[in-house]
Amino acid sequence: MTKHNLKSNAVPAAVMVGPVALWLSFFVAIPLLYVLVMSFCSIDEHYNVVFKFTLVNYQRLFNPNYIQIYGQSILIAFLTTLICILLAYPFTMIISRTLSKRKTILYMLVIIPFWTNSLIRIYGWKTFLGTTGWLNTGLMHLHLIDKPLDLLYNRGTTVLGMVYCLFPFMVLPLYTVLEKLDQNLLEASSDLGAKGHTTFLKIVLPLTVSGIFSGSIMVFIPTLGYFFVSDILGGGNTDLIGNLIERQFQSGNNWSLGAALSIVLILITLLLVKLYQKCGGDMDNLGV
Repeated sequence: MTKHNLKSNAVPAAVMVGPVALWLSFFVAIPLLYVLVMSFCSIDEHYNVVFKFTLVNYQRLFNPNYIQIYGQSILIAFLTTLICILLAYPFTMIISRTLSKRKTILYMLVIIPFWTNSLIRIYGWKTFLGTTGWLNTGLMHLHLIDKPLDLLYNRGTTVLGMVYCLFPFMVLPLYTVLEKLDQNLLEASSDLGAKGHTTFLKIVLPLTVSGIFSGSIMVFIPTLGYFFVSDILGGGNTDLIGNLIERQFQSGNNWSLGAALSIVLILITLLLVKLYQKCGGDMDNLGV
């Protein structure tokens, strides 16, 4: 290919890629770089960010109270991910084996919640589970309980809210791999005398583990940052890393520490994505 052809091909490519590159630079790269720089800045007596290099913000990350919140965040994220797998896997298998018309309906049931803001839906759960909510009112009318149950402001309710918000993110990658599953392999396994659970463990599960891993990352990472779910349903009793970050930028007025916490969360995300790549995962399943 001649130099003239290379130049003629470079112009359309620059026109196509240029706007995207500028968009990513201004709205992704530069803000992240600013957060990184801020994480090494100091705070004066008036809680203003001073561009004076310090490692104090990263030293404060090892505060015992913060470490406890890190552990609680990982526990809640793990429980949320595990429950999403257990619920989404059989549901997705049903969708993948359903006829086309019903398949569309079931698939839409997963997509429809995205049409409503998640904050509004979480407030709906708070109303439903409250002491004067529909659930307690219905149980009392049925004389199943004598007084309202205290269902809000605990770890279990926070996990429930997380599962509700992030369940579709587990279904979508699982649906992708289950839809591509070769049914001939299942028929061959049945013809050779393998039972249902054997076929699942030896064929279905190994062929869909990439979807499980992809969905786990898409659920685990957002759980660490969904501070509004913990605030509304947990009542501040189940703080996450996202709550720490939100608090530093709002009531704490310590933007530098909040930036340092944000960098830690970004590093966790990159580490999990890198682990996913090492395991042979397809980045398209993560939307990257």
